[in-house]
Amino acid sequence: MPDPSSELSIQERLYPDLPCFGCGQANDKGLRLRSYPLGEAAVDGVTASFTPWPEHDNGLGYLNGGIIGTVLDCHSAAAVMLEAERRGWPPLPGADLSYVTAGLEVRYLRPAPLHDTVELFATVTDADEPQMTVEVELRFDGKVRAQATALWKRWRPRP
Repeated sequence: MPDPSSELSIQERLYPDLPCFGCGQANDKGLRLRSYPLGEAAVDGVTASFTPWPEHDNGLGYLNGGIIGTVLDCHSAAAVMLEAERRGWPPLPGADLSYVTAGLEVRYLRPAPLHDTVELFATVTDADEPQMTVEVELRFDGKVRAQATALWKRWRPRP
């Protein structure tokens, strides 16, 4: 993964003023997830590292499922926004982003640690201008702890 001190993340580059709790760099109380392209063409997906806070405890000493869902959703957003940029699909007039989450199906496979950094991987598996599908995983110690399929739809503001 790129050295975070030397390269802007997808979020910092494409939507630096977004106040989203999970990936918004403009939210001082948020998670401020930072995702990076894998490979030169960014078609290999995106990756991120996330270190949970003690407040993310599920009550049993593991990472809370809601926080897992949030980072999976927001990391899939980075893959979608990067793909939209690559294909020349900017936000439509009146929209802040090109796409919004239309569905997120999360599968929790095994507990995720609360005190260790986890890795996130996302790949766009289907893309056309009206919608995109992303497969995203949270991994630790070489094992998938949670995975999700995210459906993103083109944000079409209504008058």
